[in-house]
Amino acid sequence: MILLVPPMRRDDRDDPFDDFFREIERMMNDVMDDARTGVDGGAGPTDPASADVHLDVYEEDDQLRVVADIPGVDREAIDLKCDGEVLTLDATGQVREYHERVRLPTRVDEHSASASYNNGILEVTFDAVDESADIDLS
Repeated sequence: MILLVPPMRRDDRDDPFDDFFREIERMMNDVMDDARTGVDGGAGPTDPASADVHLDVYEEDDQLRVVADIPGVDREAIDLKCDGEVLTLDATGQVREYHERVRLPTRVDEHSASASYNNGILEVTFDAVDESADIDLS
């Protein structure tokens, strides 16, 4: 003998939380729509024109190396600045713009910087600066 049980259905008619959950769902949809289109109608996080930079920082011996993935940008459109503690990257391509400020994990000699850009990969190398200095007593 096979007993077939009809699927259970939820009875929403008397659910006191139904309006509450509907309102939360509506608010979440509004938030997600704002994130996709930008609150002011501008580029949002899912817009490729405002892409985030994938960036890695490596400390190697007495050097610091920063590697950034910034495809779709011409070498001439990359602007790098460093004050010894923060590296600022601005790059503009036909489809994307990149704007990134990275606090470096150690102080560097900004005048020792060397950079290369190949196939969308930017690599910047700095000489690290000792954090402490010897002080002579007289």
